[in-house]
Amino acid sequence: MKGLLITFEGNEGSGKSTQVRILEQRLRNAGKDTLFLREPGGTPIGEEIRHTLQYSAANGAMVPEAELLLMNASRAQLVREVIRPALARGRIVVCDRFFDSTIAYQVYGRELPRQLVQQAIDIAVGDTKPDLTLLLKVPLGTSEKRRSARSQARPQTRDRMEEADRAFFERVDLGYEDLAATYPSRIRVVDATGSIEAVADEIWKWVLPLVDELDLKGEKTYKSLGEWECGKLDDPVN
Repeated sequence: MKGLLITFEGNEGSGKSTQVRILEQRLRNAGKDTLFLREPGGTPIGEEIRHTLQYSAANGAMVPEAELLLMNASRAQLVREVIRPALARGRIVVCDRFFDSTIAYQVYGRELPRQLVQQAIDIAVGDTKPDLTLLLKVPLGTSEKRRSARSQARPQTRDRMEEADRAFFERVDLGYEDLAATYPSRIRVVDATGSIEAVADEIWKWVLPLVDELDLKGEKTYKSLGEWECGKLDDPVN
């Protein structure tokens, strides 16, 4: 039985990490078999790539094309090593960022050709696509304040991805807006300016129907298997 892939997207400081943790607890409290991941990262290889992309002291000269390929190298490993096996077992997989980030950050933010970026994404993910994407939206000014507060709280931790200028993050926001308009049935825009609780409730409103549907599919599968087993027992012995 195929599981469920839910991804979180948004500009820096949109509150994704907080909401991912809340959803994690909510799903586990409901007894769901859930796996939580992040991009880049999620595997030993991916975590090494994450360090190179974001925190390494040697990454200052990284060009956009190298960034694109590293991001998708991490993603290719994550999809094949973790996501696909988990989905095949019927698990709910929740990922903090996925390929929509690459469109927003590398196509719009870094201004790389869309076709080039899409080719890299296609190699990395194949037919592994999210069932639901939650796009957390905050004004750019809010994002900047949150990034500044985060930087002051962790003065020893440098994140290369947060060092871009305002124009870069304006383009990233535009990229997410265009993606949401293009894929409205998959990407659900969530106003993340409210209280943490209000945002979590809005997210749960979108997640719950898919979880209920997954449970229903599971019940049908087990019922079919049970009927098949009973049929085997009822067969006359030749």
